Amino acid sequence: MPAPLPPKSPEDPLRWGPSFPAAARETLTNGQLRANLAHATRTIRDKRLRVTGELGDWEALREAGAAIKADAMARLPELLVELEEKVTARGGVVHWARDAHEANQIVTELVQATGEREVVKVKSMATQEIGLNEHLESQGITATETDLAELIVQLAGDQPSHILVPAIHRNRSEIREIFRERMGQVPAELTDEPRVLAMAARAYLRERFLAAKVAISGANLAIAQTGTVAVFESEGNGRMCLTLPQTLITVMGIEKVLPTFRDLEVFTQLLPRSSTGERMNPYTSMWTGVTPGDGPQAFHLVLLDNGRTKALADDVGRQALHCIRCSACLNVCPVYERTGGHAYGSVYPGPIGAILTPLLRGTGTGELDPNDPSASLPFASSLCGACYEACPVKIDIPTVLVHLRERVNSAQRRRGPTAWGLAMSAAGAAMSNGHVFGAGERAARVLRPLARDGQITSLPGAGAWTDGRDLPQPPRETFRQWWDRTHTTPTGAGPADASHAGPARTEEA
Repeated sequence: MPAPLPPKSPEDPLRWGPSFPAAARETLTNGQLRANLAHATRTIRDKRLRVTGELGDWEALREAGAAIKADAMARLPELLVELEEKVTARGGVVHWARDAHEANQIVTELVQATGEREVVKVKSMATQEIGLNEHLESQGITATETDLAELIVQLAGDQPSHILVPAIHRNRSEIREIFRERMGQVPAELTDEPRVLAMAARAYLRERFLAAKVAISGANLAIAQTGTVAVFESEGNGRMCLTLPQTLITVMGIEKVLPTFRDLEVFTQLLPRSSTGERMNPYTSMWTGVTPGDGPQAFHLVLLDNGRTKALADDVGRQALHCIRCSACLNVCPVYERTGGHAYGSVYPGPIGAILTPLLRGTGTGELDPNDPSASLPFASSLCGACYEACPVKIDIPTVLVHLRERVNSAQRRRGPTAWGLAMSAAGAAMSNGHVFGAGERAARVLRPLARDGQITSLPGAGAWTDGRDLPQPPRETFRQWWDRTHTTPTGAGPADASHAGPARTEEA
């Protein structure tokens, strides 16, 4: 079984571990992980294409989703106040948390006030972002994840590797071993058949559902107009958490608010198709405050900032807050498919994580910490644009990546000249002068002996460049030399052979 990454819970789940290139170099060596990822992302990708292709107005839905989210971000303070008023009017209590510390403190005190020491949770990126489970544990409170994939990650002492499928990096045999070693009370004949594994998890969780007095949830959306909160899920674990316990605590990022109930019409079509490739979610739970005699009789909504207002202040980057956590961008990303989610060192991996994490942390907006690993995330992309094409709310991730790269580079330049900056300045000077560029082309031929199989994998004096990429072996003949040889007569009067179709082929060119 691969060792969990990281080996223990990080102090800051929003960003932990080394820079992306260093972490990716390690995960790329894990062939099993790459095989698991390739199989899973290809399966989800194909399902998504089938169901989105069924809708003739899919592009119109994407436009509508983008417009609703842009409107919500433009009126965010107003909508949040309206949401608080409506939740309070229906018997709920709203709490405001500026950062992870405040949110953890609020939730912990709410649980302690009930006298309980065990809670059940339904999948929530916001609570992962703030490290709520670890904080509760430090206060003597045990939180059990009830989403199957989240449960696998929790039992393994692992970190999520995918937004929607947190245990995507685990195959069935690995999951069976995790259950046998960590779950307890599993049948001796436990196999790696999906149904058998699901039944084992069901029996394990059912006891906790029936005993829990307190549940903690996330929220996919909240409606300012009515004070309604919604959770979309596939397994029914959310429905159990949201209806059985006496106290429900929901932690929600402030960007999840929508203006009106009718806006749900758009997102109930966009989200399931983009995430799991389903036409609709098996379970869509909505609740508005509390209802006497039905469901939880105490409801607390914790509105989490934790860097979101920093992102909102960025004119280009604020569109990252439109994200509905469907993970469609991860499933089409060639970088994510090869490196996996742990290389991003955040609860938000993949293309959306490469922009959301630096924005939430304010990377590059002030004096840049040279050791800040978030600064490497905007460069963790090939800029192929597949993420933009897949995003159901049309977040222009490539543009935001370029914007953040410039912000990081500017911050680094403020600290003084860098090797990268000096190299780019030299390249710019050479490319703007034909004579200098030609001399450089000819000089590059001295590198030919360094190549192996047509590639230079290590270049003395440029290790920072070749550590992350290979250089093609320079050709024996430059383009200018080929042109002069094939297009001029010995007297320089014209082409020597007008029928010549292209450059002379060298074995490496």
